[in-house]
Amino acid sequence: MSEQTGAKSPHRLWAEFRYSVIGHLLAAPPGKGELAPQLRLLSQKQWRHPLSGKDKIFKFSTIEGWYYAARNARADPVGRLRSKTRNDLGKSRRISDEVADLILKQYGAYPFWNYQLHADNLRVAIDQIGLGVAPSYPTVRRYMKGLGLFKRKKPRNMLGATTVLNLNEVQETLSYEREYVNSLWHLDFHKNPLKVLVANGNWMSAILLGIFDDYSRLACHMQWYLEESAECLSHGFSQAVSKRLVPAELMSDNGGAMISGEFTAGLKRLGVEHCRTRPRTPKQNGKCEFVWTKVEGRLMAMLENQKELTLKQLNDITQAWVEMEYNRQVHDEMKERPIDRFARGKDVGRPCPSSDTLRFYFMREVTRTQRRSDSTVSLEGRRYQIPSRFRHLEKLTLKYAVWDMSHVHLVDFRTGDSMGRIYPLDKAKNADSRRRVMDHPVLVDIVPLTNELPALLRRLMDDHARLGMPAYLPKDDSNKKDEEIDDAE
Repeated sequence: MSEQTGAKSPHRLWAEFRYSVIGHLLAAPPGKGELAPQLRLLSQKQWRHPLSGKDKIFKFSTIEGWYYAARNARADPVGRLRSKTRNDLGKSRRISDEVADLILKQYGAYPFWNYQLHADNLRVAIDQIGLGVAPSYPTVRRYMKGLGLFKRKKPRNMLGATTVLNLNEVQETLSYEREYVNSLWHLDFHKNPLKVLVANGNWMSAILLGIFDDYSRLACHMQWYLEESAECLSHGFSQAVSKRLVPAELMSDNGGAMISGEFTAGLKRLGVEHCRTRPRTPKQNGKCEFVWTKVEGRLMAMLENQKELTLKQLNDITQAWVEMEYNRQVHDEMKERPIDRFARGKDVGRPCPSSDTLRFYFMREVTRTQRRSDSTVSLEGRRYQIPSRFRHLEKLTLKYAVWDMSHVHLVDFRTGDSMGRIYPLDKAKNADSRRRVMDHPVLVDIVPLTNELPALLRRLMDDHARLGMPAYLPKDDSNKKDEEIDDAE
């Protein structure tokens, strides 16, 4: 898999698919007696299989189990819908010391064989010696990979826009409002000609991030930034869910920050369904546009004579205006204050995880192949050192944010949990010749080369001779060659 976020593990694809099936039931919980009919309708629909892409129908009981599992795990519904890991994960069949010794000797003699050839020859060797039942190919493969006995390359030298307009024409535009608090949030950036004075003495344009609840029109969070980036968006959204709760859905446009790998990964990990507006259709997110008129008409109007505002001063002023005026002012359409409507409405939000967990969620997930020569991987043009305890892993799943490459995590692709941080390769530090002793090192004795045939090849020749299979007629040209030599003399 490459750096694109589309390369996901099957466990993650299944979790996101299951949540997409029942997610709307969590955003708008059905009333008494309405759950079973809605689940029955879902069980009659055809769904696209998350792995094969084929149409498939899921049973009523299956979808019902997904719904209750996600509903009972309010903190992490998507994680709860991941496929369960096997109890015997990471455990391999017991291999006797005699068989292990045969594997090491065989690998020492033939390090260029693949695992299948090793397993076939090992099966014949065990049968000839009489050590019992030979281990299966998967067992041999896992055992050898666990010891770092990879197949080695044999050296050459054995010594060494039109569609958008049509779509808008055929679809009507209707006003809507969700019935629950934290059922849907709106998010958008607002550009303003106001410039702020930064630390280096330059003037820079500020851009305002706003996040609003659909039902109450409450401003969950508003903050000015110097750019519209994935880092600023993740920073602002994390503050919003920390101050309020985690919403069920989020609506935004298709800006670069909104569709970035870090932000979309964080939303999916939080279980937030991301709804995007159609291109060139800002009226779909019209509730944000209404707030921007308030910002320009009141807040920015009061700052016209302020000529030397810093970004901190602007944010301090904005926070006071949002919490003390906008959220406490009677809304023209609702005829009540957003903060009162937010407090009395039925809430479907979920608890927010810790700050460190949020930081871990808003990272893109990629897969890399570990270099066996020095246990490193390349990431964003830089090499990172992999701890020796993970040296047996070929494919590594990593999570990181492009704006902070000092925090790169090695994660378990099955659960998405962090197994530890990895750090950039420090060649100067490695040049001191000090090396840590590896845990449980495997020493393989190199067997001297002999003319003895491998066990499998000897077995094939013995069976061929025993069964009397058709052979070939040898052609002896020794006499003819002697006559040619005599004529030449």
